[in-house]
Amino acid sequence: MRQDMRQDMRQDMRQDMKMEKIKIDFPVIVEGKYDKNTLSQIIDAQILPIGGFSVFNSKELRSLISRMAEKSSIILLTDSDGGGVQIRSFIESFLPKDRIINLYIPKIPGKEKRKKKGGRSKLLGVEGMPPEMLRNLFLPLSTDTNRELKSKRKITKTDFFSDGLSGSTGSSEKRRMLAEAFSMPGDISANALLSALNIICSYEEYKDTVDRINSSFCCHNC
Repeated sequence: MRQDMRQDMRQDMRQDMKMEKIKIDFPVIVEGKYDKNTLSQIIDAQILPIGGFSVFNSKELRSLISRMAEKSSIILLTDSDGGGVQIRSFIESFLPKDRIINLYIPKIPGKEKRKKKGGRSKLLGVEGMPPEMLRNLFLPLSTDTNRELKSKRKITKTDFFSDGLSGSTGSSEKRRMLAEAFSMPGDISANALLSALNIICSYEEYKDTVDRINSSFCCHNC
């Protein structure tokens, strides 16, 4: 039985290796080389590791990122811990907002296998994310499906208000539930959540999820 299990595991590994990489037209900025190594197994794209907080002190690196943004929108993917939030905010501060495509990973407790100890936050970074989760994160931005982003029905701030995600009792808790339903950090800001949802899901998927959240929220508070 154990032999059969090992054979199944090896077969699954071979299938994963054969899985075609997702073609991404946009350059991707990540914190470090291990993040790049992980993504390189999943996507076919230009991936730029910025060396974590090195971007704060490197004019050359900031200049490079700015030049990249002049030619194309840039995908920004950082860790979900405090450091990742700071790095993301800093890069956003010197790039045009319409040139940034923010992607987020969820807050999953754990540590990467290569590390003896976990970080202060005790959360997995980009390099530690399950491959299938990363694939699902990038699929909406693949070369084949990216054209649909321009034509699909957008989720708006008006939708957030109408659906009780802003300006009403419990709206922040509902946004947290919505963010986590789409594998994003629960403490993501309302504006960042709105931008991310317009990248990773359709309006119909959003509406179905938020309707379920409102139903469960109502039942819980009845």
